[in-house]
Amino acid sequence: MTDDPAVLLLRLAGPLQSWGGGSEFNRRDTRPEPTKSGVLGLLAAAQGRARQDDIADLLRLRFGVRVDQPGVLLRDYHTVSDYRGRSLPSAAVNAKGVQKPANKRTHITHRFYLQDAVFVAGVEGPAPIIETLRDAVRGPAFPLALGRRSCVPAGRLVIGFDGPRLDDALRTLPWQASDRGRDLYVRRVGARPRAIDLPITVDDVSGPDTVLDVPMSFDPLARGFTGRTVRHDWVTVPTGIENPDEGPHAHDPFALLGW
Repeated sequence: MTDDPAVLLLRLAGPLQSWGGGSEFNRRDTRPEPTKSGVLGLLAAAQGRARQDDIADLLRLRFGVRVDQPGVLLRDYHTVSDYRGRSLPSAAVNAKGVQKPANKRTHITHRFYLQDAVFVAGVEGPAPIIETLRDAVRGPAFPLALGRRSCVPAGRLVIGFDGPRLDDALRTLPWQASDRGRDLYVRRVGARPRAIDLPITVDDVSGPDTVLDVPMSFDPLARGFTGRTVRHDWVTVPTGIENPDEGPHAHDPFALLGW
């Protein structure tokens, strides 16, 4: 191993994903793409790090994500009640450390997820660190999740280990959409294209936008986030579709509905 830069690419796909931002308490939103905090948390879990462990080496990694299949937003609506008909406890406690009553019998929560989404997330850094992370994801110490513990990844996570530039890796890796996603795209455009344009977001010190998703720590008692500057761009990647440029297909009026 050398200290030359390298890139680790992960395919993040599953029935459900949820990449939280600043939401908390009763409403838990999801961002439209994986966060740096969420992906670094996945890598830290793969290595078996405790939540209180130092993550300074992970924070120095350059991060980028490509949206191969945006998915569909899902709202999960919950109501919570005490089966005995009692008032629910609140987050506040009395002098003895016992939770105070909330003076309400039903608690409502909203949780949002992305259904059937596929992303390519990449981290760039020194080759020894990147190779160690690659091996950890292939044999994780802790169960891995796509944002929330209930969101289990599907399929192979590690799809690339190369270098030295993250931007080049996101630009050259073929389209990673699911078979159903490819079929829906072909039906919608009425053709079998050789290439497709996909959005990317990468760390860039001179980028025009700022995202507050860099964790200060994963310790539940010392949570906090700082910002990173990013650049939004588009890349053209090969689709990998068989028999490209075969010509338009018959008009399908249900294609836009995903049927």
